[in-house]
Amino acid sequence: MANSVWRLIPQLQASGRLQMAIDQWLLEQHLAGKHPPTLRFYTWQPAAISLGYHQRRWPEFWQQLSWQGMPVELVRRPSGGRAVLHQGDLTYAVVASGFGSSRMKAYQTICEFLIEGWRAMGLDLHYGEAGRGYIHNPNCFGTATGADLVTADGCKLIGSAQLRRGDAILQHGSMRLQPDVCLFSQVFGEQLIPVQLPLSEGGDDLIATVIDVLSAAACRCFEIDLEVQPLSEEEWQDIWELTSNQLFHIF
Repeated sequence: MANSVWRLIPQLQASGRLQMAIDQWLLEQHLAGKHPPTLRFYTWQPAAISLGYHQRRWPEFWQQLSWQGMPVELVRRPSGGRAVLHQGDLTYAVVASGFGSSRMKAYQTICEFLIEGWRAMGLDLHYGEAGRGYIHNPNCFGTATGADLVTADGCKLIGSAQLRRGDAILQHGSMRLQPDVCLFSQVFGEQLIPVQLPLSEGGDDLIATVIDVLSAAACRCFEIDLEVQPLSEEEWQDIWELTSNQLFHIF
């Protein structure tokens, strides 16, 4: 029996508002039966803080932050969870269906490709366990829940969030590859202990390596084939219309 085919959208660097609009659009299209399951990877330019859909409290000074001469964008995700700083990270997004009704089981089914891929790169990850401070901590990377992936010594590498519409799921998550520890401390007021990655590459080479390995792991874990297909001009027009949606705006 042939594997099902998922779409792989080539890596994109764009503003957080645009990236969130793309993820939202992919979920809506998939739910409507107009789009196949999709995997994509992306980075945020400029640096941004994404807030969970239901997050209503955050420090006022976040609105005045800048990094490398650019204001840090404040954007709302369509998914839940708490604030994530997007700088030096790589984000993955899976839009698919058929994972069943259990939210946690869906998380763990999707996260298997991350665990297998990072294991292939020499890093063992396991699911976190939320402490009592989870609800009160605005920082997604301040605690690790069962939906997050941590190293053997407890450092959180990947934080994920999910949005479900009927049988369709959007799950996206941030992988901290090369974070600026000073910016993290400025944002959250706590020290960041970066994960020691087993890879020697840096910058774009590191991102390309991670994307290649995780894409191959997704094919094995989901028993799929990936077809690379950039967004078309017509699709971009639909997505740009979505960016005016107040969902993604904080102010």
